Amino acid sequence: MSILVKPDTKILVQGITGGFGARHAKLSLDYGTQLVAGVTPGKGGQLFENTVPIFDTVADAVKQTGATVSTIFVPPPFAADAILEAVDAGIDLVVCITEGIPVNDMVKVKRAMQGSKTRLIGPNCPGIVTPGTGKDSHGGCRIGIAPGYIHKKGNIGVVSRSGTLTYEAVWQLTSRGVGQSTCVGIGGDPVNGTSHLDVIKMFNDDPETHGIIMIGEIGGTAEEEAAEWIKQHCKKPVAGFIAGATAPPGRRMGHAGAIVSGGKGTAEAKIAAFKAAGIGVAATPSEMADVLLKMM
Repeated sequence: MSILVKPDTKILVQGITGGFGARHAKLSLDYGTQLVAGVTPGKGGQLFENTVPIFDTVADAVKQTGATVSTIFVPPPFAADAILEAVDAGIDLVVCITEGIPVNDMVKVKRAMQGSKTRLIGPNCPGIVTPGTGKDSHGGCRIGIAPGYIHKKGNIGVVSRSGTLTYEAVWQLTSRGVGQSTCVGIGGDPVNGTSHLDVIKMFNDDPETHGIIMIGEIGGTAEEEAAEWIKQHCKKPVAGFIAGATAPPGRRMGHAGAIVSGGKGTAEAKIAAFKAAGIGVAATPSEMADVLLKMM
């Protein structure tokens, strides 16, 4: 099994005709993802890669193809509206790859999404991969920008705020012959749709996820909240890594949400919370897979 998406999940891409969106839509098609539609206003009726129909609106795409997941590769000034268009069309899951969306826009999006059935992953995230069973795990579901070939079908769930560290954890596991159930990059912006805790709960409920790697970074309290829940409820081994231990207070590191302010959100506090919850802590990124495999 997997969480959020399966190999037969029907995906559409908003912004499929832009350079970045087109490149990654093609890679997802090559991976075997069921990419059934693209959306670019004004380009309805065209075909992407001679196979994928393009629509003017998400509502049209959903009506014609039955897509349930949208990936957003829309430029920052228009990305918030793109998310809300997908919500209005009744999409189950929106994965927003776009980086640099104004925080004020995302606050409005979160308020507008209250009470809707749509789950948002991101923004500023690498997306989701549920590996398949084919060669190089093809035949799975790749949404976003993660390199598909590093994945291998298996039983470890990965959740991370950092795209690069997601790939590192996945490649370490695959290199050791250990596969993944689903890998979720939740993004590093201060206002996002899905938290570490949301994903951990899904992995905990998934019978085919046997262990979890959770990667966090300085800023905010999401990792501590997840650790507290893991301590009380999680039935599976969890290994963790916190990035940004050397960041000076007040300096933003990488992601917009990775800032230590008011003495909160430090690496030390997060690592202490991990240890108190029984989470195996990797001292460096190179140890993530080994720490989990020793626990298992």
